[in-house]
Amino acid sequence: MTSSLALDNPLSVLPSVAASTPSPQKTANEAAARKTAQDFEAYFLSQFVDRMFQGIPKDSLSGSGNGEEIFRSLLSQEYGKAMSASGGAGIADQVYREILKTQEVH
Repeated sequence: MTSSLALDNPLSVLPSVAASTPSPQKTANEAAARKTAQDFEAYFLSQFVDRMFQGIPKDSLSGSGNGEEIFRSLLSQEYGKAMSASGGAGIADQVYREILKTQEVH
């Protein structure tokens, strides 16, 4: 239900809308904080996956050399990114909130 005041003076609602609109700087900081948090979670998860790969014996078919180690490292990074992008372990949300808290203090 709309008030008659808003119908009589449609511009009267503009200050409240403008006050609730986030500034471009704040929005950019929040986007950067979200990306940083997701990158951190992806790195954490890639380290986790990398440790899991250490328990898997190397395959003699692929040479078992430096190439396989590099491939496993890159594969771990991509698994970490994919897991973080698909919801992850909830680490990114917590890190994001902490980053925003830190920005509010300073």
